[in-house]
Amino acid sequence: MHTELSFASLPEIKTDLLAVLAADTQTAKGPDAKPAPELLTADEKVKSATAQVLLSGEFKGGANETLLLHAPAGLTAKRLLIVGLGKSAPAGMQAKATVHSVRHAAGTAVRYCKPRGIRELAFALPSTEGLLSAGARAAVEGAFVGDFDPDTYRSDRKDQSIQSFTVVAPSGSDRHAVEAAFAEGVIVGESQNFARSLVNEPGNKLTPTEMGRRAAKMAKEVGLACEVYSTSKLHELKMGAFWSVSQGSEEPPALIVMRYEPAGVKDGPVLGLVGKGITFDTGGISIKPADNMEKMKYDMAGGAAMIGAMRALALLKPRVRVVGIVCAAENMPDGKAQKPGDVQTAMSGKTIEIINTDAEGRLVLADGIAYAKQLGATHLIDAATLTGACVVALGMVNAGAFANDDGTYAKFNAALQVSGEKFWRLPLGDEYMEMIKSEIGDIKNTGGRWGGAITAAEFLHAFAEDTPWIHLDIAGVAWVEDSKPYIAKGPSGIAVRSIVEWARQF
Repeated sequence: MHTELSFASLPEIKTDLLAVLAADTQTAKGPDAKPAPELLTADEKVKSATAQVLLSGEFKGGANETLLLHAPAGLTAKRLLIVGLGKSAPAGMQAKATVHSVRHAAGTAVRYCKPRGIRELAFALPSTEGLLSAGARAAVEGAFVGDFDPDTYRSDRKDQSIQSFTVVAPSGSDRHAVEAAFAEGVIVGESQNFARSLVNEPGNKLTPTEMGRRAAKMAKEVGLACEVYSTSKLHELKMGAFWSVSQGSEEPPALIVMRYEPAGVKDGPVLGLVGKGITFDTGGISIKPADNMEKMKYDMAGGAAMIGAMRALALLKPRVRVVGIVCAAENMPDGKAQKPGDVQTAMSGKTIEIINTDAEGRLVLADGIAYAKQLGATHLIDAATLTGACVVALGMVNAGAFANDDGTYAKFNAALQVSGEKFWRLPLGDEYMEMIKSEIGDIKNTGGRWGGAITAAEFLHAFAEDTPWIHLDIAGVAWVEDSKPYIAKGPSGIAVRSIVEWARQF
């Protein structure tokens, strides 16, 4: 998708479709209160073209609501699409019309165009203070998210991609700020879609080896250092936990190591990004039910998020050193697979009693975290589709977040204000660690039914130890189960934006 930034007058924009935003400004309460949609633009010709329909009550300004006008009077654009942001903020109340709803509105506009054969559109930024420069970034991110479809392997696939997306800023804008925000949005949006393209691949196409190849190719394109190792390196590093997961598969594992080293930065923190890359998860000997097992191709979404984040960081060039590690493997149940009751020795020297072979993500992450520390990481963040228990706790709305250091988590929380992604912090505690103590070894790889997301986090905490660390359990939100107006059913690319912003906090 070709993207442009324009400061032209809206009536002069020549395009197949011009999208403008509206918010519901209604402040009255009670059964007789009616929506009061208001166009978020100062352009009088656009206001005139929409005045009658806004007064009709046909359009209410709800989030992602759309209304199309053909041949709008006074405009060069062939069509005018009004997209709702939701309620604006009455005094003392929180608005639904935020920069994050601008992101969704842009995705909604793109997805509105795709099935209708509209291949170019312009998106007018709201003139509202606080939604302008940040809105430029959010809009282009949302456009990339909206343009992605998962039907890669359909023989009758019709390419409905948007060819041209233009963000139009008011002429009086701070050009430098808007241009910078727009450029960032292109990088982050493309990187999120790169991660989604990996998650979308079936397990027979994206093996651990192929995941390593694609990461290495991307790294070469954007100037990252990258090495991809396999079985011999795992044995050399004594990564017994990682190897135990991969030993049941004919496909060899891949240890993907990416490095971002900004020029002139020799001191300061080193951030370690560690991702779970299980390219297919049968559960191993503790095999999963057949229903929905096909979705286990996305058990590498945490690893994909780290690859996407590293791509964005290489192009955004923050002044902080970052090492990205993805532990890629298949979890398969053949005669060489590990068994419940086995004891494995992790890279750190800790011994792990295997209670359930389907609790494999924490095993590969344990060695990935230890290796990141060995490579000099002073702060850690991991991402994984780790537990169904987190989905039970938070549903498919929020992802789970855990941290052993409040200051490090504060940076992540600040990042969420930019990324717009939804994470909810869950607790850690010694009582949960007691639940995974082993009688035969140091630690068990599962603590039973209760508090499963937390005991999984405590398992990883045992390997992060005192290094400031954040764990992201993205199991419930890595895959969009039903299409939304702004995103297709399929991989979400969750965590890419938040991890990038967390890194930039340093």
